[in-house]
Amino acid sequence: MRIAQIAPLYEAVPPKFYGGTERVVSYLTEALVNQGHDVTLFASGDSQTNAKLEAVWPRALRLDPSIRDALAPHALLLETVRRVAHEFDVLHFHLDYMPFPVFSQMDVPFVTTLHGRLDLSELQPVFNAFPKVPVVSISDAQRAPLKANWLNTVYHGLPRDLLTPREDVKPEYLAFLGRICPEKRPDTAIKIAAQSGLPLKIAAKVDKVDQEYFEREIEPLLGSANVEFIGEINEAQKPAFLSGAKALLLPIDWPEPFGLVMIEAMACGTPVIAFNRGSVPEVVENGLTGFVVEDVYGAVAAVDRLGELSRKDIRAEFERRFTADTMAQNYVDLYAQMLKSQNRPMLRQVS
Repeated sequence: MRIAQIAPLYEAVPPKFYGGTERVVSYLTEALVNQGHDVTLFASGDSQTNAKLEAVWPRALRLDPSIRDALAPHALLLETVRRVAHEFDVLHFHLDYMPFPVFSQMDVPFVTTLHGRLDLSELQPVFNAFPKVPVVSISDAQRAPLKANWLNTVYHGLPRDLLTPREDVKPEYLAFLGRICPEKRPDTAIKIAAQSGLPLKIAAKVDKVDQEYFEREIEPLLGSANVEFIGEINEAQKPAFLSGAKALLLPIDWPEPFGLVMIEAMACGTPVIAFNRGSVPEVVENGLTGFVVEDVYGAVAAVDRLGELSRKDIRAEFERRFTADTMAQNYVDLYAQMLKSQNRPMLRQVS
């Protein structure tokens, strides 16, 4: 199958730093190539891929301080794809609603995966204007606030061997991984650790937009004897960090669309203790891969129950549900369904 993957230009694919959408696009693109598909990735020029790279802009926009209008490169991206759209079986966008006005007028199969939160009042009028545009959610919870032409939910996946359990590391602490921001509630993670009597290690980045929050709300708490702030870590550091954790804490205070950190922990055999928000009950199987709780009290009680869980079973569940190969196959099935419904032959069959 000839497939176009169209990524945002804000970060490289995969991103040099934090960037969930671009990271997922990378995992998906490489898995599709490995399955034998003819894939073209439309992305920034500093991207790395085994697919054919169409570099629409020289480098990621967030790494280019000269860029003042980020929409201009994306307008160029859409026009670049439009000109060659007929060369593909399917166009797969990761640009939210940006492609709708142009590609809904074209006789080319396209689909958009929505990666962000959808409980924003300004979104529904846009989707009302394009009621037939096919979209995919990354969890059932994500799609709940928005009426749209939902084709399916496809969960994210990681390359099978990207993160694996470290047998030489003994789990000794609780972990917080990702980004420091109000909706992720690192302050609550500190409170849970304190009440459970276990040390907490925080491996997270602080964006400029969250710097004031970090200095005002979080930094004063880091003086606690059992809290260690590590800062942002890369992929190579995650296996040891997560394998050394008794559990990953995810005390979120927002409707998480998916939450890659949860399956990163599972890949390392590490249980997840997460608040019941957004996608959490779809990703975490309560009593198997972790515990879904309602509050700090429930999280502390879950820490006491971690001995009931098997880290081997957690890793096995990751392999069953959340690998990049599984994600890619689910998308291929969806592409084929789209082509069949439109009576379109594939330009290239995978033998």
